[in-house]
Order: sequence, then C-alpha cells, then structure tokens
Amino acid sequence: MNLAFFDHPQLRQQLLPFTYTRPVAEIRVGALTIAEKWQYFLTATGTYLTRDYLAEKFPGPATPDNLWLVNGSVCPHAGLAAAVQNLQPDQALVKEGLLLAARVSRYTNLEALAKLPASEFGDTLTVIARPWHIFKAAGQQIRLDYTLLTRNRESAPVTDEHTIVYDREQIFLEEGVAIKAATLNAENGPIYLGKNTTIEEGAIIRGPFALGEGSTVNAQARMRGDIAIGPKCKVGGEISNSVIFGHSNKGHDGFLGNSVVGEWCNIGAATNTSNLKNNYANVKVWDYAKGGFIDTGELFCGLMMGDHSKCGINTMFNTGTLVGVATNIFGAGFPRTFIPSFAWGGASGFSTFRPQKVKETATIAMARREGRFDAVEESILNHIFAATKKYRTWED
Repeated sequence: MNLAFFDHPQLRQQLLPFTYTRPVAEIRVGALTIAEKWQYFLTATGTYLTRDYLAEKFPGPATPDNLWLVNGSVCPHAGLAAAVQNLQPDQALVKEGLLLAARVSRYTNLEALAKLPASEFGDTLTVIARPWHIFKAAGQQIRLDYTLLTRNRESAPVTDEHTIVYDREQIFLEEGVAIKAATLNAENGPIYLGKNTTIEEGAIIRGPFALGEGSTVNAQARMRGDIAIGPKCKVGGEISNSVIFGHSNKGHDGFLGNSVVGEWCNIGAATNTSNLKNNYANVKVWDYAKGGFIDTGELFCGLMMGDHSKCGINTMFNTGTLVGVATNIFGAGFPRTFIPSFAWGGASGFSTFRPQKVKETATIAMARREGRFDAVEESILNHIFAATKKYRTWED
C-alpha cells in the first residue's frame, strides 16, 4: 500500500504550535503517534504530505500513483481502517463534510480530492482538531494502543518483590524494564511500560498509563492516570491526564495536569500548572486560526508547550497557557497565557530568544538524548522564527 498522511489545512492551523515542527500525523495521542496507529492497522509505512519546510525531515511518497491518502488528524480504529482499505481507485471517504481518506490513481493536490465521489463513514471517530483534544483523548487512546501493542504477546514479569501490582492482566512490560519498590495500579486502565524503561523507588502509577522506550519515572512520582509519555523522557512529581511527546524532562516535584508538552522541552523544578479556574468557568486558550482566544468548552485545561521550550524553577503557568516553539520562561509571577515562539522572559516582560542562542541550546539538549541538531532542524527553526515574528509584538 502506497500510504501518505496529509495535513488538513484548517486543522493544522488549529493544532499550532505542535504542527510548527511536525506533520499532524506525528502528534502523539496515547502510547503511539497517529501515524504509528495507522501503520499498525494498515501494515504499511506512511509518508507525509505536509508543508514544504518540513518535507526534508518528513518526506512525501516516492510516487504519486495508486496512493492511499489519510487525514493525519483522525485516529484509526478497526472499522475505519477497513473502510480505507476497501476504497476503490479515485474514491473518497468523508464524515459530515470532513475528508477522512481517499484513494487516487494519481495524486495532484489536496483540492482535487474534494471533487472525488465520496462515501459517508457512519461510525464514531476521534479527530484531533485542537491542542486540548490531545490530552482529552489520551485515556481512550492508551486503551486502544495497549491492545495493538500487546495482542498475542506475553509481558515480561514483574520480578521485584517490593513492587505492588493491582490487576496484573492489564500491565505489560517490554524487555529491559527495571522496577524497584513501586506501585502499579491498572484497575482503572492498562499500564504499558516500553522497552528499557525505569520505574524508580516509591513511584505510584495508575492506569491508563503509557511510558515510551528509554524513559524514566523518577522516585516518589505520582502518575495519576490518562498519561502518555513518549520515548527518552524523565518524569516526576505529580502528573495527571497529560501527554509528553518525547525527549523531554518534567523530572522534579510540581504539578502538570490536563497538559501537552512537545519534544526537547524542560520543565524546571517546582513548576506548577493551573488546570482549573477558581470560578469554575470554561477555560479560554489562544487559537492561531482565529488570532485570538477561544472558549475551549473545557473545565480542565492546563499547559500546552511547543518543542524546544523550557521554563525555570518555580515557574507558575495559569489555566490554559499556550507556549510556542523555542521559548525560555522564568521569573516570579504568572506569565501571559499566550507566549509566542522564540520568547525569552516571563511575567515582567519578554525579549527575543535569538535563533543562534536557540540553536546552541538545542545542539546540547538533543545530544543528551542521542539526538542531533543538524542543518534540517536548523532550517525548520529558521522558518518558524520568520513565520512567528508578528506575534512577538515587543519587536515592533
């Protein structure tokens, strides 16, 4: 199958800042990214139809012929995957006006897909259309991903005699997992521990919970469920209903709730996020598509932080704070709830985090996680810096 994931233009804009640095299908929702989920169902490796500045890192299909196109915002399930597989050449699949997938004899552009004869998909869907949808869908998606990852497989055993386990049948350990004197409670949802992960002494983990390869849950951490942690992360303190994409640190005490953190981020010690307003009103969040704040319709919504962003010790994030790419936030008080990309500062004001300094930091940070800041990564950050200038109003 010649499979490619496309970015729906409107949904891509609504999912900024996370889609500044990746195609939509590379968003992690649960234990797997959206692309990884589809690849399990379709047993095919996908390519990407995304913005030009991302194409070198996320290349497109080798040929435009006989191509299956899948909306990167849509999480698959068995019924949807079957409907995609059954598409005939030059036929589309839609749901209430949203293009879900198409099969084309020869691909030209996304606009042409709207002219294809289409069938209506009648089952339910999970569409990731806003940043907060990522953490809202985490628990459900962890349950589905757990089934994909563990079907017809046997878990490695929990051998540590001081680790307490509840509902052992819903806990799966890949090879190389190390656990000491922890509590694993899967009564409310499954727990998946990826290859070569570490659970340190006194950590409490409640499912649904997924931990990516090479990641660590630090000593005495409290993982309160509906949490997906990507590869090569360190997490600690208290976390609830949050997703961390990968290669990021939230290793110290402090609360992170109803939040999404990108890659190559660092959350300083004793940082706390508010996820509930004192008046119990719906949370408003900055929306790039509108160019202003919108009502999320959610009672709980914390921090959404783009790739390569960092905050200092004791940082306080107000309810519904959205942070762009490559920011450095520090100082006393609550910073504003929309922080543009390449911002340096906090509640007392911001200056510009110059690209050369960002690149120096990224080079060191990525090397610490066996990554590499190369010319492709530099080109992406240069594009984002130029594209986000209008939001750095202090430069005017």
